Amino acid sequence: MMYWNGGWAWMALTPLLWVALIGLAAWAVLRLTQHSAGRHDATDPQKTPRETPEEILDRRFASGEIDAVCRTGG
Repeated sequence: MMYWNGGWAWMALTPLLWVALIGLAAWAVLRLTQHSAGRHDATDPQKTPRETPEEILDRRFASGEIDAVCRTGG
């Protein structure tokens, strides 16, 4: 079989191309599965309810960090 100029180079590089393609696909699958698993984490800001400013003040007042003068602002 006769190859055009440089055909041997393509034959040598084809296995490397397939290895790179399969590696890229495996990386993408792992990246997507890790990303979706992280969404259900307790630290997810969409899942964790945020405290309102009043709740923060109430908690700090109850713990003694602030007093009634600070809480009312005057």
